[in-house]
Amino acid sequence: MVTVKEVKTRKDAKSFINFPLNLYKNCPYYVPPLYGDEKALFKKETIYSEQADSIFFLAEENGKTVGRIQGILQRVSNEKWAQKRVRFTRFDSIDRQDVADALFGAVENWAKQKGMEEVVGPLGYSDLEREGLLIEGFDQISTFEEQYNYEYYAKLIENAGFNKEIDWIENKLYAPEKVDPRIHDISSQMMEKYGLRFSDEKTSRQFVKKFGDGFFDILDKTYVEIYQSVPFTEKMKRDLIKGFSLIVNVDYAIVILDKNDNIVAFALAFPNIGKDLVGSKGKLTPRVILKLLKTIKKPKSVDLALVGVLPEYRHKAIASAIVDRLLNKLRYSGITHAETNLCLENNYPILNLWKSFDTVQHKRRRSFVKKI
Repeated sequence: MVTVKEVKTRKDAKSFINFPLNLYKNCPYYVPPLYGDEKALFKKETIYSEQADSIFFLAEENGKTVGRIQGILQRVSNEKWAQKRVRFTRFDSIDRQDVADALFGAVENWAKQKGMEEVVGPLGYSDLEREGLLIEGFDQISTFEEQYNYEYYAKLIENAGFNKEIDWIENKLYAPEKVDPRIHDISSQMMEKYGLRFSDEKTSRQFVKKFGDGFFDILDKTYVEIYQSVPFTEKMKRDLIKGFSLIVNVDYAIVILDKNDNIVAFALAFPNIGKDLVGSKGKLTPRVILKLLKTIKKPKSVDLALVGVLPEYRHKAIASAIVDRLLNKLRYSGITHAETNLCLENNYPILNLWKSFDTVQHKRRRSFVKKI
């Protein structure tokens, strides 16, 4: 018989973190999150405490963990979007409906106790956490920024009463054999017309120090209407900047500045470190660190994690400058391709940017919702 219990002890927390590591032990596409980051979720005070409440559940049978799930009440999100929702995330289960039903039932009961009316997910605390259930692309390795899951997860979630709310799509971008010269001409003209320039920091340390705070300010402005997004607190900014500092390579960070050195547009790409973490259980051993440092210095491909243009510049062809610079990097830097990570299926301004590339849509993710 399946039983569900709330995670309350260190032993329970360890079981919660380790369950997916065991479930995906032999999966070549699964990229684990950093073990230390997952462990930090169970501290009494976290960087998300100002915005959210959360709860963690384990499903057990005969003394063995067979599933897990986390519920998040994102208070700021509910206020911003005028909703009464609890998010679910970190859902992992063996391929059994009774296990999934028990886990979702526990989250739904908690949500009702909090006066909520819907459960939605997979969604994390913020827009920069792993989100969305993989529904296409099961033969593709996950990027470090996103999450892999087995194909049967969608069946478990749908049978538990959830329906699609929205999808994200992911593309691989390749430089075409022939690049339209008008892209460079238009971008150069617009940059000159509006007094803009590309950032020219030579090191990642300089880049992070100069643009760390401003980067999140523009994120809040450019992502304000993005699905379920929330503003960043100072604690969240500090933690994310620390994380960015570890993997950012300034050669693949495209930032456009105005005459006062304010960011007006950006495309932030990280070296694709996913393969270096496969099989590591998210632990940074000396061997893993050496592999990561080598990849960060000279990546074979990059993850295009974030793209944004300030609203006042969206209709001034400034995005063409990002495309022009990214095309040059793909053609001359030695990287094979860029992977876009998540892009909402209705985010047409960003999707239109990729029309200048040879694109392969290789993944799709979904957010589900259920009224309770």
